[in-house]
Amino acid sequence: MISRRQMLQHSAFAAAAFTTPGLFADLVQTPRMTEGPFYPDKLPLDTDNDLLIVNDAMTPAVGEVTHLTGRVLSATGEPIRNAFVEIWQCDNNGAYLHSGTTNADKRDSNFQGYGRFLTDSKGQYYFRTIKPVPYPGRTPHIHFGVSSRGKRIFTTQMLVKGHPGNERDGLFRQISDPKLRESILVDFQPIPDSQIGELNANFDIVLGQTAEELDDGTLGGGIGKSEWSQRGRGFGPGRGGRQPR
Repeated sequence: MISRRQMLQHSAFAAAAFTTPGLFADLVQTPRMTEGPFYPDKLPLDTDNDLLIVNDAMTPAVGEVTHLTGRVLSATGEPIRNAFVEIWQCDNNGAYLHSGTTNADKRDSNFQGYGRFLTDSKGQYYFRTIKPVPYPGRTPHIHFGVSSRGKRIFTTQMLVKGHPGNERDGLFRQISDPKLRESILVDFQPIPDSQIGELNANFDIVLGQTAEELDDGTLGGGIGKSEWSQRGRGFGPGRGGRQPR
């Protein structure tokens, strides 16, 4: 038996082996996408990068286990270290970790729903989560937030490449540039020899600006929330209806 920390470290290194660095000359800036109304209005007690196990529970979340890796890069391809990366998504039943989710009675209590990670010197991050599933009105997706100095500087979403719901998704259709569309579509590849059918997915985030660091090389402040999150009810300024999720 190995400790949970050892398991995460082992999984991170194993998943990183599947990451293929891209050519900087071919970098496309990742398009911004809405945060949506379901950023957790109350963070879970466990906020690490393993979304399948809550604290020391023995029962894992239901879903296709996915090792999600990637890098946070500047527009010129330089790795951004100490970028504060947050992800949040619905569980395998389509329920979010939010009081406003319409199907809270179906929520998987073993799914953390939210995680965070501080990128290393190569700009790399790692999460263990589940392959996203459709949500009413939306194609499968994972939300990403990148913060620096305690402030949210970038928000986007990652979609499943080849999913039939993509072309019907209103937010995805708003992106007209084929290269920008392609940059948020991610393959979920089976990991060879995995006895439980684990998947690997890699999503590099290319920012249009360089995240600033403090003098000691760390981020200032706490969780970087955008104006959307600070309002706390999932309604954008000047709008009377709920935004897409």
